[in-house]
Amino acid sequence: MADEDITPQLLLQAYANGIFPMSESRDDPDVFWVDPHHRGVFPLEEFHVSRSLAKAIRQENYQITVDTNFKGVLDGCSERSETWINDTIRSLYSALHGMRKAHSLEVWDGEDLIGGVYGVVLGGAFFGESMFSRRKNGSKIALTYLIHLLRKAGFILFDTQFVTPHLQSLGAIEITRADYHEDLATAIALDVDFKTVPIPTAQEILQEMTQTS
Repeated sequence: MADEDITPQLLLQAYANGIFPMSESRDDPDVFWVDPHHRGVFPLEEFHVSRSLAKAIRQENYQITVDTNFKGVLDGCSERSETWINDTIRSLYSALHGMRKAHSLEVWDGEDLIGGVYGVVLGGAFFGESMFSRRKNGSKIALTYLIHLLRKAGFILFDTQFVTPHLQSLGAIEITRADYHEDLATAIALDVDFKTVPIPTAQEILQEMTQTS
């Protein structure tokens, strides 16, 4: 499909049907659609916080915001040497952010953006797109706070698209396409909003994760 034919509305329809876009590289102008045979998901109640991550959270030498710097998170996620975030994808997700369908969670040290994660929301489903870290544990801290917000708001599906060893170490698993589509249909029918949940303290995060992980 030509890039100019892909609209934000079409992108949301694709997500509702279990399909997401990618590009081969930053400089590749083309976008292709993906519907994997096996899908990566985070069971929200099984997110794993390691001792080292708990220690990093407990130190509280960071600040958390939501939707404060979506562009900065996009930049952070695309600055790695290999990325699927081309100009078309940047434009589409920026448009979704303007429609309040794509959100970012940022981790700061003062004025420095040291980590973050962004994704798309439909009903009670969060489609995680990418995360980045400019300092040790930056992306893990972002993910931990995001999962807290999703849990508290009543989300039931966190889609990671694929499972990497890194995500698997945090609790991500693979499910079949059929199971994913069934879970997706249930999730997108919900009416929830994680932005209604206040950003927790480090103590609240660790207390919750200790009880459920």
